Amino acid sequence: MSKKPSLAVVGATGAVGTVMLDILSKRKDVYGEIRLIASARSAGKKLMCRGEELTVVALSPEAFDGIDIAMFDVPDEVSLQWGPVAASKGCVVVDNSGAFRMDKDVPLVVPEVNPQDIKKRPKGIISNPNCTTLSMIVAMGALHKQYGLKELVVASYQAASGAGQPGLDILREQMNLVANTTVGEAAGDSRNVIKDFGPFSSPLALNVIPWAGSLKADGYSSEELKVRNESRKILGLENLKVSATCVRVPVLTTHSLAVHAIFEKEVSRSVAQDVLKNAAGVELVDDPENYKFPTPADVVGTDPTWVGRVRKSLDDPNALELFVCGDNLRKGAALNTAQIAELVAAEF
Repeated sequence: MSKKPSLAVVGATGAVGTVMLDILSKRKDVYGEIRLIASARSAGKKLMCRGEELTVVALSPEAFDGIDIAMFDVPDEVSLQWGPVAASKGCVVVDNSGAFRMDKDVPLVVPEVNPQDIKKRPKGIISNPNCTTLSMIVAMGALHKQYGLKELVVASYQAASGAGQPGLDILREQMNLVANTTVGEAAGDSRNVIKDFGPFSSPLALNVIPWAGSLKADGYSSEELKVRNESRKILGLENLKVSATCVRVPVLTTHSLAVHAIFEKEVSRSVAQDVLKNAAGVELVDDPENYKFPTPADVVGTDPTWVGRVRKSLDDPNALELFVCGDNLRKGAALNTAQIAELVAAEF
């Protein structure tokens, strides 16, 4: 590396942006200047990063002057407007929104799976996958290399933080409301206790909601289609069969998925466990005899994809069943973005 590139964090004051600053402070220092960018209302705020107090500057074309790499964690419409502006200034944009994920000229990258794709960025933009996809794709990428993936049937159990800070806030509020109710009041009909659903369609506390995202064609949600389309793009399998049902659960942070994966070759439970145990970015916890397997409470605040309950299908010799957990604010968003940016930084 001939110089340390400069880095901008766009959306530095948001939920994922806060995690990003923590990650930057703990990972290897590969940057020179770090500039924090956010909306005009957040300009002037002071935030700590790498032991230094930095002042947030307002989002503008000039904010990208002299910046080599920009990590975006902002809504889709903001990325659509400002990602190309930043790229036109000569910086490589690593975007965490859904704005560019399915653009054929924008690579969708998971460093443990397809790091080579960062070089194919004609628009100067690299996209970060959705947090639900990221919660399973590192493990599936490792198994795909071993067996050749044909089909995925997935049920997700998605945390409230997947809906942003409003999701976290409303779940905490609802949990406080039901904490002092009787079993009959809360379990019988939580709608009698909870009147504010926040970003969700029903009470989330003491409940599960078989929906995440926005409505798309044929009754599917946007989250379900993201799992399908993004898995295909990341793995380079345009005809991969994927069926997903996304469910919101009363967990603050960390998404989980139950996965039924069908492969080209016959699978072995022990070999699959070895593959996962040795895969970069994967933590295998699979000891059902002693009831040891990953749960969101174990995984929150950690970086790896955690995998357990690995079983060979009872009905198909080419299929595996497994349970996956990943912190949706870390590997599901901030960490993967940081890892991509580090690959770009190595080019300088």
